[in-house]
Amino acid sequence: MYDFATLRQRMVDNQIRPSDVTDRELIRAFLSAPREIFVGPAERPFSYSDRALKLPASGGDRRMIDPVQLAQLVQALRLGPQSKAMVIGCGTGYSAAIMARLAGTVIAVEEDEALAAFADARLRELGLGNARVVRARLVEGCAEEAPYDAILIDGAVEFVPDALMAQLKPDGRLAVIERQERISRAMLYERVGPERARWPQFETWAALLPGFERKREFVF
Repeated sequence: MYDFATLRQRMVDNQIRPSDVTDRELIRAFLSAPREIFVGPAERPFSYSDRALKLPASGGDRRMIDPVQLAQLVQALRLGPQSKAMVIGCGTGYSAAIMARLAGTVIAVEEDEALAAFADARLRELGLGNARVVRARLVEGCAEEAPYDAILIDGAVEFVPDALMAQLKPDGRLAVIERQERISRAMLYERVGPERARWPQFETWAALLPGFERKREFVF
């Protein structure tokens, strides 16, 4: 049997805290969220490692972003009790569970039917009534619940759709891992009027979310 509580504490002390994650409420969220219930049986022993774990119940090769990436991205969003946030590609719901402990409302968008059902069950199990799973296309988000103070895209993208930026409030923030050729960087976007500002955060890697690939141009 694994002592997941001890492993969770070690993850925070050895991975998250040394990575410039200083938000106390965010650290408390990681200490209270049982990551082991958001992964499949084969991945459970590695729940608190820094690996990109495969998501269960998914027909594709979807993976969780690692805990340090998630902590740094969520910290950049500056969530508070009055914040309304959206997660794009919530997978099994772990990122939504973390954010629900910080924000007032979390809309967790997932396109994959099996993953959406898995996430909904886990969030209900934890009694996180302020987080709701919505099944929709990831690139479209959930405009019905907009506007949002913050958006997290839970995976790598090659572009950030205008449709998602449009769902932010003025000065709202969007955190994502953006892939450009062979380099992936965490990026923070902010809606400034009709425009978007962007700030590089750190170099990293994450699996690409389906639907966020750029169309390839063929040259003959």
